[in-house]
Amino acid sequence: MDRTDKRYRTYIRILEEELLPAMGCTEPIALAYAAAKAREVLGCLPERVEIGASGSIIKNVKSVIVPNTGKLKGMEAAAAVGIIAGVADRELEVISAVTDEARAELARYLDTVAITVKHIDTGHVFDLVVTTFADGHSSSVRITDYHTNIVRIEKDGAVLFDRPLEEAEADPEDRADRSLLNMEDIWDFAMTVDPADVAELLDRQIRYNTAIAEEGLVGDYGANIGRVRLATYGNDVKNRASAKAAAGSDARMGGCELPVIINSGSGNQGITCSVPVVEYANELGRDRDDLYRALVLSNLVSIHEKTGIGTLSAYCGAVSAAAGAGAGISYLLGGGYEAAIHTVVNCLAIVSGIVCDGAKPSCAAKIASSVDAAILGYHMYVNGQEFKGGDGIVMKGIEATIRSIGRLGRDGMKETNEEIIRLMIGE
Repeated sequence: MDRTDKRYRTYIRILEEELLPAMGCTEPIALAYAAAKAREVLGCLPERVEIGASGSIIKNVKSVIVPNTGKLKGMEAAAAVGIIAGVADRELEVISAVTDEARAELARYLDTVAITVKHIDTGHVFDLVVTTFADGHSSSVRITDYHTNIVRIEKDGAVLFDRPLEEAEADPEDRADRSLLNMEDIWDFAMTVDPADVAELLDRQIRYNTAIAEEGLVGDYGANIGRVRLATYGNDVKNRASAKAAAGSDARMGGCELPVIINSGSGNQGITCSVPVVEYANELGRDRDDLYRALVLSNLVSIHEKTGIGTLSAYCGAVSAAAGAGAGISYLLGGGYEAAIHTVVNCLAIVSGIVCDGAKPSCAAKIASSVDAAILGYHMYVNGQEFKGGDGIVMKGIEATIRSIGRLGRDGMKETNEEIIRLMIGE
């Protein structure tokens, strides 16, 4: 693909938009970001806080430890740390610099200030509003559809910023056009991209996500899935790829304060589509350019799959990320385009039934299972085996299969998502 091609420029921009640094699970961090912005607009410490959140936000904040809070969980903790110590300009790294003094103030704040949470249903899966009150004044910040997308800011009832959602959706300059993603062009781009155009982005992904995976193997986080796998199944590359990805999630879900590079709005997905690929490249002695091409392939395949599903769903995002990793691993193992697309289809056929029931320690086990399925999917292909169109949700052709998965995750699992939310919040 030539560098002057519109698709080339778009794919670079998609990677720039998606491979962002974040500390902690991105839903509580988005809430902390909104709260930090609301306090900034209010101009003083709030005396009362109201949170309105869609069910999928509540689901993904409820059970995960918020970094830099002293192991606190939940909506109230995420909002409070954003208010007390958040720096809104840092967006998804909003709480990356919390002092011991701020943590002590956070504990006092949570003990003395009323923070209420309300389940709202606006038709947007990703929707949250933080409203703060003090001395007769108020401020409100709304984030919708993705983690840093502030669409409305108010102070004392006056609208300071308002971006109609339909306007954002219609603006082609807002975000790169993901409709240009398809497997054939992704493969072409990955094989021809100038490594210099992606090196900075991918070096950061390699550095950050490898660091948190290694921390997960030595620290005590969650259910320690990564350590359990290595102790149980050995140290060959197939198991290390799964175990290290799981360990990254162990640490992240367990409140580790190291940042990650996300994919499709998710740190777990960013870890899943990068760490196994890095592990295989190291094992095989592949050079840096080959690793870059494999990561470009993995990241863009993951984004392509997730675009049809949406930001939050009852469909576990580890599955789409692992399928992307499988494509990257297939390239490192010497496979061509056919190997990559069959690996993706086989992986999706095996583990597309995994549900997302929020961010918590079991995410690490789901990641391990999904990476296992991706590796199995590749070895199925090299042994002349595949799942074919008509086998359940597998369609004829890679794009038709990805569309079917998008439909399943976006539409078919909508009621499943609502039932999971009802179970989790006790409705």
